[in-house]
Amino acid sequence: MFGGVLAHVRFRGTIREHAVEPYLQVLKVVREKRKVRGLLFDMSSGGGDGVSSSDLYRAVKRVAAVKPVVATIGGVAASGGYMAVLGAHRIYAHPESDVGSIGVFIPHIVARGLLDKVGIKVELLHYGRHKDAYQGLRELTDEERQKVLKVAEVGYQSFVDQVARERKKSREEALQLATGEYWSGAQALGLGLIDALGDREDALEELSRRTGVSSRKAVEFAPRRPFLDRLLSGPMNRVGTSLADAVYTGFEDRLEDLLVNHGRFR
Repeated sequence: MFGGVLAHVRFRGTIREHAVEPYLQVLKVVREKRKVRGLLFDMSSGGGDGVSSSDLYRAVKRVAAVKPVVATIGGVAASGGYMAVLGAHRIYAHPESDVGSIGVFIPHIVARGLLDKVGIKVELLHYGRHKDAYQGLRELTDEERQKVLKVAEVGYQSFVDQVARERKKSREEALQLATGEYWSGAQALGLGLIDALGDREDALEELSRRTGVSSRKAVEFAPRRPFLDRLLSGPMNRVGTSLADAVYTGFEDRLEDLLVNHGRFR
């Protein structure tokens, strides 16, 4: 294994299509580069879009098919964040980490009362009996609510199957854990949702044992920042840009968690 390196891929924040896409490319590079002997997948996310979470899981799983992958959980790996680390051979978490939230939800926010209060009237012209159901302008009918729940159930059952398969549990055992609730890392270890307690260094040492490559040869692999972002990140702009980014990203994450096209969330 001389000359090899260990890849360290760090994911933070809400899992959504435009955030995940660059990481799919990074994980493909990690998978294909011969000098990369193993992957430390470093996750801290409360979840996000269901399809994007599945994409991230599959990308990690493809790396694990050809080289060792150890995942480590920071503050949280919940919902889609937990799904993503299921692709690793071994999962570490801090005793205090939030782990789990195995479930699916589809938000439906009705803004009609607020619009009426501020005097805004919206007339939605549409073809298709249910086309106006998911625009946030009225409450769902019982029929529509059941249709949405059936869509959510497909994602939920798939998530349960992934947990059962990757954590080597029966489907009944996985279902008992798929309640949408969080556990601490210490509790998750007892439930068999993770493999060990520890931090990044512990996970990296485990990866080193599996690959024979020194943990000192870990190299961070990250998506390339856009040209304008790099251009505007000089010393004079760093403080202001960082503050603006933090405020914008925090607001965007909060809003998108609730509203993104009323899409599927895990």
